[in-house]
Amino acid sequence: MQKAWWQGKVAYQIYPRSFKDSNGDGIGDLRGIIEKLPYIASLGVEILYLNPIFASPGADNGYDISDYRKINPQFGTLADLDELIARAKERGISIILDMVLSYTSCEHELFKRALSGRKAPERDFYYFVRGSNGRTPDNLRSFFGGSVWERVPGEDDLYYLHYFTKEQPELNWYNEQLRQRMSDLINWWLDRGIAGFRLDAIMNVVKDRTFPGLPPDELGDGSCAAARMNAKLAAQAPSLHQELKKHSYGPRGAFTVAEAFGLNDTILDQFIGDEGCFSTVFDFTARETIEKNRPGYYAYPKGTLKIYRDGNFHMQQLTSPLGLVAPILENHDEPRAVSFYLDEGQQNAQGARALGTVFMFLRGIPFIYQGQELGLTNTRFDSIGEIDDVQSKNEYRNALAHGFSKEQALAILNVHSRDHARTPLPWDDSPHAGFTTGRPWLKLHQDAQSLNVAAQEQDPGSVLNYYRALVALRKRGAWQECFCSGDFIPGPTADDHVMHYLRKGTGKCAEIVGNFSTKERVFELSGEGRILLCSIPEARVEGRRLTLGATGAAVVEILPGRSA
Repeated sequence: MQKAWWQGKVAYQIYPRSFKDSNGDGIGDLRGIIEKLPYIASLGVEILYLNPIFASPGADNGYDISDYRKINPQFGTLADLDELIARAKERGISIILDMVLSYTSCEHELFKRALSGRKAPERDFYYFVRGSNGRTPDNLRSFFGGSVWERVPGEDDLYYLHYFTKEQPELNWYNEQLRQRMSDLINWWLDRGIAGFRLDAIMNVVKDRTFPGLPPDELGDGSCAAARMNAKLAAQAPSLHQELKKHSYGPRGAFTVAEAFGLNDTILDQFIGDEGCFSTVFDFTARETIEKNRPGYYAYPKGTLKIYRDGNFHMQQLTSPLGLVAPILENHDEPRAVSFYLDEGQQNAQGARALGTVFMFLRGIPFIYQGQELGLTNTRFDSIGEIDDVQSKNEYRNALAHGFSKEQALAILNVHSRDHARTPLPWDDSPHAGFTTGRPWLKLHQDAQSLNVAAQEQDPGSVLNYYRALVALRKRGAWQECFCSGDFIPGPTADDHVMHYLRKGTGKCAEIVGNFSTKERVFELSGEGRILLCSIPEARVEGRRLTLGATGAAVVEILPGRSA
C-alpha cells in the first residue's frame, strides 16, 4: 500500500448527544467536545469521528438530515465546529464527520421539491414508484420493520422508498446530477478543514430499479429484508462510490471509513487498498454473525468471545493482502462489548482490560467508542419508557407480536438495544454524572456515581489508564508499523475462551494472548519473549511459555533470533 497520513493512527468515536453538555439543556454539544479536548488528547488518539451533527428533525437521532451545510442548533453552530477543528488540529487530532448520503430527511429541501410534482427536476433524485390497486411496488421490508414504501399524499398508488423510517427517503444514486451534488458537498466540508468521513450505509446505494420483489424471508410475513437486495447487488456498489472518490475525497487525500455489510473476498478489493473506494471499512463480521438470517432481537443469540474472535480472524486474514480494516469492539449501534461478549463473571474492569488488549493490536485502524475506555457495561433499562431508540422500540413491538411478555421483551432490549451505547458519558460523581447541569436526554448508567472518568483518573490500574497504555504501545516507535500493517497470523482456535494471535512487522514481532477462562493457563509461544504489557499482574514468561491468569491478556514481544 501507498503510505497515507492516517496509517498507524488510533481513532475515537463520539456520539455528540451523549458526550458532554455545555449549556444545561441535557444534550451533548460541540462546545462540550471542545471543553473535553484535553481528555481526548490524553488518550493518545489522533482521529476523532463525530456521529451526525447536521440539521435534522430527529426521527433517527440525526441520521435524517434536512440540511448538510448547517449544524443542528442542539449541537451548536458552524463557528463552534470551526473552532473544534482548529483546536483539535493544535493537538494533532483530525476530525472526520459521519456523512449520510444514501438518504435524506423528508424535511430536506430536495425532497420537498420532489414532492411538488412529477415534472420537478428533483423527483428523480429519489425513488417514486407506482403500486397497483393499493398494493406496494414490492415486498421489501424496512430495516426498522414494515414496508419500505410510503404512499405519497394526494397521489393514487404512488409511493416513495425508504429503507429506514418513513422520514428517511432513499436517494437515487443512479442520477448523475445527484452524484455531482454529493461531490460538491464533500468538497465543501473538506474546504472547511474536515479531514475525512465515515460513510453511512454505503451498500444501500444499489437498487434493482424494476423492484421485482424477492422471495419471502424467515420472518414469515410475506416480505423480504431490504438487506437482501443490497447483498444481491453488492458488486455494483463500487462503481458508484468510485465516482465520488474521483471527484472529491480521493484527490484531497481525505480519510474515509465505510459502514459496509456483506463484504466478501470477491468484491473486497474494490472497497479498500490503493484502488479501493475507501481508506478502510469497519469490521462488522462479528455483528453479522449475530444478525445473520434472524428476524429480530428476540432471535439474536448473545455474543461470545468465540464469535468476536472468529469474526475478526476471518476479516483480518481476508483484508491483509489488500489493505487495512477498522477493527471495533462497539459503536453507537451496538450494546456494550464487555456485557455482550464476556461471561457474566467477567463483566467488570478486569474483563474490560483483557478485551481491550486483544482488540487494540488487531491489524488496521482501531476505533475506540466513547466509554469503551472506561469499561462501561450495558445500562439497565427498567421500562420501555426509558428507551429512546426507534429501532429498539420497533424490536420491542416485534417481540410482543411473537408471543413474548412485556417483561421478556424488555429483557431482550437489555441485551441488544442500541441505547446501551448512547447513554450519557459519566464524567464524575456529581449530579447527572457531570454530563449536564440539566436533565439528561437519556437515562444515565446505573453505576455512573462510581464508574466515571474522574474516579478512573485517580486509579493507576483503572481501565482508562490501561487504555492509555494500550494506545501508547500501539504507537511506540517501530511497533506502530508492526501493529498497523504488519502480518497477522492467527493462533490456535480450539479453545473458545482464548484469543491468541501473532503480529509481525519489520524487525518487530509480538504475540497477543487473551485468557478468558476461569483458570490460569499456560501458552506456548512462537519464541522466547518478554511481556510488553499485561492486563493483570498474574503473568510471566519463562523461555517460550507464557503463564497467564484467568480473564487476563498480555502482549509479548518475541525476541529477535529467539523464534522458531
